[in-house]
Amino acid sequence: MSALEEQGQPPVSAPAKLDEPQPVFAARDTTFERLLKVLIPVAMLVLLVLLWAWYVKAYNVPHYILPSPLRVAQSLVDDWGTLSSALLVTLKITFTALGIALVGGVGLAVLMSQSRWIELALYPYAVILQVTPIVAIAPLILIYAPSTQSALLICAWIVAFFPVLSNTTQGLKSTDHNLLNLFELYGATPWQTLVYLKLPNALPYFLAGLRIAGGLALIAAVVAEFAAGSAGAGSGLAYRLLESQFRLNIPRLFAALILLSFTGVLIFAATSLLSHLLLRKWHESALKREN
Repeated sequence: MSALEEQGQPPVSAPAKLDEPQPVFAARDTTFERLLKVLIPVAMLVLLVLLWAWYVKAYNVPHYILPSPLRVAQSLVDDWGTLSSALLVTLKITFTALGIALVGGVGLAVLMSQSRWIELALYPYAVILQVTPIVAIAPLILIYAPSTQSALLICAWIVAFFPVLSNTTQGLKSTDHNLLNLFELYGATPWQTLVYLKLPNALPYFLAGLRIAGGLALIAAVVAEFAAGSAGAGSGLAYRLLESQFRLNIPRLFAALILLSFTGVLIFAATSLLSHLLLRKWHESALKREN
């Protein structure tokens, strides 16, 4: 007999039925939050476009100064053949530079993590390449590069290389020393320690560097083309931007800018999705918590 029964009071039972609907409400709240994450940015974009269209019409702004959203959309459709081919050239340079930066950055980071002497010999020069403005280096690269396209590729690679190298190196160095001692205690070889401990530990750092390098590679490809002054049928979107400016074809200029921005957003979204898929089951940055 419980203490409450001895005192003549009935025992208190837990309201089990009231707790049952909570998971349903929690699922609804999660779905609503996901919808808000999509709807709020879309609504903000629609509001900005409407405000843009109203301003152009209300103040009768000439289209060669600020075109209306309708004119920009029309230019995007009419000049799609020219803009899409230029976009493909820019994307080719961007992804080729990013791929080389990933291979070179991760490879050099592994070498520097395995040897202190290699790090002392190479890391300062990687920093010098990063802090020197690419616009200042581009004319020199154009002199020694065999072609303009290779010069643009080198410029984009220089900018995208350092974030991968720096973040991966930091991840390899941040491995828990207790785990390193444990691997050493069990007689693991340096290769086993690298593959089974250091590289998994450096994966979140590498993915953060990848997100940064993806956007920087696109920016560097455009800036390098500005600096190189490349022109012709095989040129990228940077040339189309300059061409539209010189011809006062501002709707096409806005259309090219929209394509560049949309491409940058897609690159960031793709790298963020890759990071989420690789980290969602084990890393603190991607795990879902109730609080």
